[in-house]
Amino acid sequence: MRTAAVVLQGRQDERRQLDGLLDAVRAGRSRSLVLCGEAGIGKTALLDQLAEQAADFRIARVSGLQAEMELAFAGLHQLCRPFLDHLDVLPAPQYEALAVAFGLRAGEPPDRFLIGLATLSLLAEVSKRQPLLCVVDDAQWFDTASLQTLTFVARRMVAERIALVFAARDGTNSFEGIPELLLEGLGDDDARALLRLVLAGPDDPRVIDRIVAETRGIPLALLELPRGLSPAQLASGFGLPGAQSVRASVEEKYVDVLRELPDDTRRLLLVAAAEPLGDAVLTWRAAEALGVGLTAAGPAEAAGLVRFGTRIEFRHPLVRSAVYASAAPDELRAAHAALAAATDPVLDPDRRTWHRSQSVAGTDDEVAAELDESSSRAESRGGVAAAAAFMARAVELSSDTTDRNERAIAAARAYHQAGRTDDALRLVAIAEAGRPDERGRARIDLLRAQIAFTANRGSDAPPLLLRAARRFEAFDVPVARSTYLDALLAAMFAGEFLSAGSLREVAEAARAAPRPAGPETSADLLLDGLAIRFTDGYAAAVAPLAKALAAFQNADLPADELRWFWLAHITAGNLWNEQTLDNERHLVRARELGAMETLPLALSVRIGAYVMSGELDRAADLVTELDAVNDVTGLPMAPYGALLLAAWRGHERRVRTLIERSEAEAHRRRESFGLIITAMASALLHNSLGRYEEAYRAAFDAAARPPVMGVEPWSVLVELAESAVRTGRRQEALDACERLRATTQATQTSWGLGIEARCHAQVVADDEAGDLYRQAIDELSKTRITGELARTHLLYGEWLRRSGRATEARTELRTAHGEFIRMGMRAFAERAATELRAAGDPVSTPQSDLPEVLTAQEAQIARLVADGLSNAEIAARLFLSPRTVEWHLSKVFAKLQITSRRQLRGQQLPIPGED
Repeated sequence: MRTAAVVLQGRQDERRQLDGLLDAVRAGRSRSLVLCGEAGIGKTALLDQLAEQAADFRIARVSGLQAEMELAFAGLHQLCRPFLDHLDVLPAPQYEALAVAFGLRAGEPPDRFLIGLATLSLLAEVSKRQPLLCVVDDAQWFDTASLQTLTFVARRMVAERIALVFAARDGTNSFEGIPELLLEGLGDDDARALLRLVLAGPDDPRVIDRIVAETRGIPLALLELPRGLSPAQLASGFGLPGAQSVRASVEEKYVDVLRELPDDTRRLLLVAAAEPLGDAVLTWRAAEALGVGLTAAGPAEAAGLVRFGTRIEFRHPLVRSAVYASAAPDELRAAHAALAAATDPVLDPDRRTWHRSQSVAGTDDEVAAELDESSSRAESRGGVAAAAAFMARAVELSSDTTDRNERAIAAARAYHQAGRTDDALRLVAIAEAGRPDERGRARIDLLRAQIAFTANRGSDAPPLLLRAARRFEAFDVPVARSTYLDALLAAMFAGEFLSAGSLREVAEAARAAPRPAGPETSADLLLDGLAIRFTDGYAAAVAPLAKALAAFQNADLPADELRWFWLAHITAGNLWNEQTLDNERHLVRARELGAMETLPLALSVRIGAYVMSGELDRAADLVTELDAVNDVTGLPMAPYGALLLAAWRGHERRVRTLIERSEAEAHRRRESFGLIITAMASALLHNSLGRYEEAYRAAFDAAARPPVMGVEPWSVLVELAESAVRTGRRQEALDACERLRATTQATQTSWGLGIEARCHAQVVADDEAGDLYRQAIDELSKTRITGELARTHLLYGEWLRRSGRATEARTELRTAHGEFIRMGMRAFAERAATELRAAGDPVSTPQSDLPEVLTAQEAQIARLVADGLSNAEIAARLFLSPRTVEWHLSKVFAKLQITSRRQLRGQQLPIPGED
């Protein structure tokens, strides 16, 4: 077609990029791309050209349909339908997830990230035999669940022979992390050449230049707007600048054509526009119900608007939208009613219900009840956004106030789970306006609080949660107690951003809450202990909180209560309880249940535990996994675990970058907790580098903040004591030690007592310091807190050297240096090496004889292989395909010069350097 050839002639750079994309896939590297541009810019023409160039690929091509946007996984099912015969090769959990999502079998609602992993595995399996090109046109109209799944796949592809190309209009914000290619209008010469193909009569350069300028070189506008105009009309121009968009002008042009068509033809086109699949049989059946015969198709085809065959295809999506948007409300309702009557209620109940819901003017309780059922089916397939849309429409059709309130709350909860906060709050407002009963008000308060806590864990959520908890006391004690625990957690996060007395108010209310009717759960015990902590003080809470932590050691909480494990870990750190801190149960349970909402928290606390035990390589593995999870979930989360790891490793540049990110997120969410974490990391880093004045400033600022998470920030006080001593501020160091002592004496653990002894050793007279250092080493040697133990050897060695006891100093400093090297704490290692040289013991940092350092991803995969995991198991954990794991592993083998998986067991793995 000559017009397509001219359009493509003006897209040489874009065509070269697409050719390069195909070449990369042929070479074994996955590629993804988003073609962006306004309607009519030529995206589809480029996709056609791409498909022609991919003759050696297997091609799956689908288009988003606006009417399908509320049907969960409709687009994904359309794309994967040719590949369903490969489902049986997927691991059982992945097979189950996709089968349920596609309605092929019944089952529990699948986790959406498992659906994403299953889709990646399915496409990777297909691509083994032949390179695969997946093309998604009009992606802005894909249903939310399908688009989230495919963008997940695009971000996780690495070494599969897959190209995944989207085309979407400007303003679609669903493609973060995927390369974009922005299409603009054709250049003037190409635009003039295209325009001359449709102009009748002799060329007038002035007219052509004006049309090119007003259409901004948009191909569809160049082809459609001048069509049928006289030379005089052309000379007068279109008046586009400052009047309306090119898209609106093109749609208006199509509407002008529609007005000239017979009534039956327009009714037929409207039915076709309202039927999203292009199903000719269904469309003609519905048209027949409206009294429209076969002859109605002729004028529409003659006008070039549509082509009727086994499928019905509009000339351009803007034709469909012009037909639909220009119809009167009663015409739209009639078309949807006819389509509902023509749709099989057994084979396609949800689409039938949606058509019925669009055919109603006013309320209709029967249709609202059908929408309830469709919402439940969508939720059972994991389509939360679709479930919310069905329920939201049911709200509009409900005549009974009670039913409308129930549905509004359910829709709001579903929208909240889907991450659509504005829609959730809109439905909450509808429920509030319906004058709900006390139980309904409690549910609304709780939902508002949960939305606030998700968006901003700071000062907004605690009062909302407190109000909801008080209301629930009258009719649901377990929910009330759970909500009180949520309120305490929210208040502990907020810290200084919360009004004075608010944390105590929540604790007093929680302490007065009704007791559970049955046996106390681990969460009940934790609530009681924290309530005592914030009313009677730290010492009074030690025993009840220790009882709660013991209950968490073997607790198997359901997915919706896993967040309490995280709070238990935080409490364990506050109580100097390394047994609970070191408990992996939270992470294991989150992985078992596929609980993606709580998995980031589980990974974060496990990162902290690994750092405290000096297992920085394991911590780094989990940071890599956490990055993958956050990439998948899209949840905003400050990188506290990565920051702590970077500070202990002495990666100065990375620490600065992560502090900037963490502080911005903490201020945005009004989290005092985050500000203390960043200051502690800064103080730790600068103490390790021997920059004590900078360490003091960071630690002093953090220590001056009100305590958060229910306890003095002991890690900050440790850094403050050391830096204050080194900068001549002995009294401030002593004060920090006394603040620490209030907690360590109450708990009497080896961890706490060792840290207390070390802090006091730095501020007492020399004749007492030696005994305190040895006491600190003795206590910490009973724990797995190896980083702090190595620091104690370092401080003791430095004190011995300054006291003129060089021989003894060298022993302590060698121990510290060796441990820091082993753990990868390079700044502390260099500080110890400097002290050793000053003590007369030359030392150099050993160089690895390994040929090449692994990347973080490679090191993690290597360690998982060494732990005995298969490629499929590693792929599931890291949200990769087995082929990508195999690709990374081949690079590991090459870098480490090994040939088998067995050789990785016991292999020294080089720790990745600073980014």
